[in-house]
Amino acid sequence: MPHHAPTTTLQNLARIGLASFMVVAGVGHLTFARQDFQAQVPDFVPLSKDTVVLQSGVAEIGLGLALLLAKRRRVQMGLGLAAFYAAVFPGNVHQYTHHLSAFGLDTDAKRLGRLFFQPVLMGWALWSTGALKILQKKR
Repeated sequence: MPHHAPTTTLQNLARIGLASFMVVAGVGHLTFARQDFQAQVPDFVPLSKDTVVLQSGVAEIGLGLALLLAKRRRVQMGLGLAAFYAAVFPGNVHQYTHHLSAFGLDTDAKRLGRLFFQPVLMGWALWSTGALKILQKKR
């Protein structure tokens, strides 16, 4: 798979925005939103919720920084971030099915709406890095 795909100014700005969001979210995992993130860790995960939150926070910071800095690996970073969003989706389902309030998601309707935002994040990661274009060419 190619390591690089040409991206537009709009894609670059979207990638920078997504990277910034990831770094802030990752810092939140480690500090100010740590307890809220614990509400999203499914009960079947065989680690303590705090450990999962801390580890995923470090991963989010790393992914965000890599989106900003790993220019030659942008496509792989987009694929990796989309996979990360898919991997954490069960946490969003857990929050919804267990009626857990966090991040202002204090009703089932809000928690359900959050579930539909995950594919948007995946698409954002793929599109802003040029990975979507590469995947479409493979067809």
